[in-house]
Amino acid sequence: MENNNSRIAQFLFEVGTMRKVARMHRQVLFTYDMSDNIATHTFRVAIIGFFLAKLAGADWKTVVMMCLLHDMGEARTNDHNWVHKRYVSEDSDKVLDEQLGSLPFSDLFDIATEYEKRESLEAILAKDADSLDQLLLLREYAWQGNREAQIWLDGKTTPRPYAQLDRLKTDWAKDLGRAIYEENPSSWWDNLHTNVRRSF
Repeated sequence: MENNNSRIAQFLFEVGTMRKVARMHRQVLFTYDMSDNIATHTFRVAIIGFFLAKLAGADWKTVVMMCLLHDMGEARTNDHNWVHKRYVSEDSDKVLDEQLGSLPFSDLFDIATEYEKRESLEAILAKDADSLDQLLLLREYAWQGNREAQIWLDGKTTPRPYAQLDRLKTDWAKDLGRAIYEENPSSWWDNLHTNVRRSF
C-alpha cells in the first residue's frame, strides 16, 4: 500500500502541472489569455459533460471522468494547435500506458481507453463536451472583440450560421451549441447586479 500511495502522490503532482500547460490555440487566436490552461479547460468540459450525459440519459459519472481525463496526456506531450499537429506526432498509446496504466487501480486507464475509442455514447458525449468548451471560449473571445474568434465561429473556410456545430456528433450537443451561439456571454449576471449596498 505504501508504494501505491507513492505512485498516487506522483500522479497527483502531475495532475497539478495541468494548471501550467497553456492551450496553444492562443497563438492562432491572437490572444494572451493566461487563464486558459488545460486545467481550467478540463474543469468546464467536465461540467458540460455532466449536462450532456443527463440530457442523453447516459452514465454521467463515466462521462465526467472521461472529461476529466481527456487531456491528461498533455501533461507529457503539451497541447498542440492544428498547425503544430501538421508537424508533430505523439505516441498517445505510450503516454496512456505509462501515465494511467502505471497507477494501482486500472479504472482511470480503462475510462481513458474507452474515451479514445469513441465508440460508446459516453465517449462521444465527452468529446462533444470538449468541443462545446471551445465554442464557449470562442464566444467569450468574440464578445470581447477578437475578430479571429468570430471568423472561427462563422466558419473559417466557408462562412455559414452555427459553423462550429459541424464538429459535434450528438443532437444534445448541437442543441446546446445553438444556445451557446445565441446567448450573450455576460447574460448570466444580467439580473444579479445592483447599485444598492447590502446592510447588515
